[in-house]
This record gives sequence, structure tokens and C-alpha cells, in this order.
Amino acid sequence: MKKTLIAATLLSLFSSQYATASDDTTELRQIIEQQQKVLKDLEKRLEQTEKRVETTADVVESTASSKSATTIGGYGELHYNNITDNKTGKDKKEFDFHRFVLFVGHEFNSTTRFFSELEVEHSLAGEGKKGEVELEQAYIEHDFNEMLTGKAGLFLMPVGIINETHEPDTFYGVERNPVEKDIIPATWWEGGLTLNVKAAPGLAFDTAVTSGLYLDQSSGYKIRNGRQKVSEAKGEDLAYTGRVKYTAVPGLELAATVQYQSDLTQGEAAVDTASATLLTAHAIYSIEDFTVKALYAQWDIDGKEAEALGRDKQNGFYIEPSYRINEQFGVFARYNEWDNNDGDNAETKKKQTNLGVNYWLHENVVFKADFERITGAADSDGFNLGVGYQF
Repeated sequence: MKKTLIAATLLSLFSSQYATASDDTTELRQIIEQQQKVLKDLEKRLEQTEKRVETTADVVESTASSKSATTIGGYGELHYNNITDNKTGKDKKEFDFHRFVLFVGHEFNSTTRFFSELEVEHSLAGEGKKGEVELEQAYIEHDFNEMLTGKAGLFLMPVGIINETHEPDTFYGVERNPVEKDIIPATWWEGGLTLNVKAAPGLAFDTAVTSGLYLDQSSGYKIRNGRQKVSEAKGEDLAYTGRVKYTAVPGLELAATVQYQSDLTQGEAAVDTASATLLTAHAIYSIEDFTVKALYAQWDIDGKEAEALGRDKQNGFYIEPSYRINEQFGVFARYNEWDNNDGDNAETKKKQTNLGVNYWLHENVVFKADFERITGAADSDGFNLGVGYQF
């Protein structure tokens, strides 16, 4: 009887434990099934999210690609000049929106691109107006490899400091310096072919075969008057240009350009031909916030008409120290000396001194003010104010 009671008790306990275990197993299975269902839902949502992300990335990439393929930009500058001619007593008080320029560029692929620049000078253009509409650049650029890049079309000549980089926020002074304006003569562009060779880090060479200047007795053999601006330009005689630029030392830029044209008259001179050679060299050195620029340029013209006019030698130089006080303010001084009439005649030389300040409202927006004094063959003084931008 006692054994039977013990057996019954053990059987009852075992049954109870089995029932409890069975209930726990059922509950555990239900939990696992719920978790599996949750995991499947999460996997489905994750797949949907990944698809959305891929679609968004494709759209962003496509949009970015289309935006980066074609780009626009531009620059402009408004000037106020208040200058007195001390020889005649006449005052020049004048507002002039000197330049309004639009850039359009397009990248065909990683090695081939197009660049153009359309400019309106002095606000109004047309018959009887003082301004002009000019195509200043329009060329195809192609990278043959890491060392060689070529251009074909209408482009700025590789000469001087400001000819290729002349946006108003990149230089001091309201007006561009007279040496590069009247001797080089910036802004100067031609049509043709050019090749840039990156020979070594910090050492580059440029060569160009282009349309040339056109000068004769009627234009006075003044270099700036010879720019044809690739407008049905006479092409009897081409120009050949070479430049070397050295930038391997941080803060230092050294460059020199030589150009030769065998006949400035493009074969139309009644008396003789006029071969011409341009030599120019410049140096830029920056140490912390202090920068000094120096440039020399000269033309030698071999022709009887040019010699008779006293224009067979034309040269000039300038030196410009500047100091960037902070991100917004910078001050400068510039001394210019140049002569388009006779490079060796002290009586015809002009000497110009400028002192001024630049205030950058933004890194690409600048306000300028400078004092100007001209002596030598001319005698004037006054001040200039300006505002410029690029984007």
C-alpha cells in the first residue's frame, strides 16, 4: 500500500512537470514564430529601404553629373574715376560699369572640355556707343596624358600676370596696371593652338601658334591698337609664343614669355615689313601675408615706319608690394613706368604711382579704393573707387 502510494505520487509529479514543460515548449515555439515573423518583416523593410537608397543615389549621381558637366560663372566691376589733368586743368569724373562677363563651360568627359567667355564692356554696345560685346575665350581643351594638355580655339595668351587671371577680386587697384595694359597688351587673346607641358612638379612650358597683331602707320604702331580680337583677323603672318613657368618653391612664381611675329603689318605695309619680338618676365613672391609682384615687358620692332614714329622700342615695368591685414582687408602700393613712344627716351616715359586698399566683403566680392599720381610725359592725379565680383 505504501509502495503504491509513493508510485502514484511520483506519477502525479511527473505528469505535472511534463504538462508544465509542454506548456513552456508551446510558449517558446510561439515566441520563436513571432520572432521569425518580425525578422521576415525587418528583412522585407530592409530590402525596400536599400532599393530606395539605390534609387536616390542614382538620382543624386545623375543630377550631380548633369550639373557638373555644364557650368556657368562670371565676373564684373563698376568703377568711379576722379582724375584731374594738371596740364589742361580738365577733370575726369566718371562712372563706368567697365566689364560684365559670363563664363560657360562644359566637360565632355574626364579629358576633354570646352570653355568660353563672353564680355560686355562699358555697358552699351552698338553704333555710336562706347562699349563692345566681345568673345574673349572659346576653346576646346584636351588632356593627352598627365603631362600634355592642348587647346584649340580662341584663348588668352600665356603672357604676364593678369592676362590669364584678371577677375577683380584677384588683384589690387581699381584699374588694371598700365604696363600690362599698354605694353603687353592685356587683355589679349588670339585664335590658334597651344600646348602645355608639365615637365616636372612646379615646372611647365607653354607653346602657341596663333593669329597675330596687325599694325601699320595708320595705327601708329602702338601695340594695344594691334589687337585684332579674332574678328575676321588678317592671317598672313602668324605669331609664335613660348613661356616657361616655375612654381616649385612654395610662395614663389617665376615666368618668362617670348613671342615672335615676322610681320606686324600682315603683308600690307607700303614701305617694308615689321618683325616684332616681345620679351616679358615676372616674379611673384609671398611670405605669410606679404606679397611682392614685379614685371618687365618690352617690344622690339624692326621696321622703318615704326622707327620713324619712335615706336620701334616700347617697354615698361612695375613693382607692387601688398599686405593682407586679415581675411577682409589688404593694402598695396604700385610703381609703374612705361613708354609706348620710345623705350629709351626719358622725355616720353610715364610714371604712375598707386596707393590703395581692398576690402573683401566675401572672398569673391571686393570693394576697392586707390590714389593715383602720374608724372613724366603726363601730369595728373586723383582717386578711383570700385566694386567687383566673380562667381
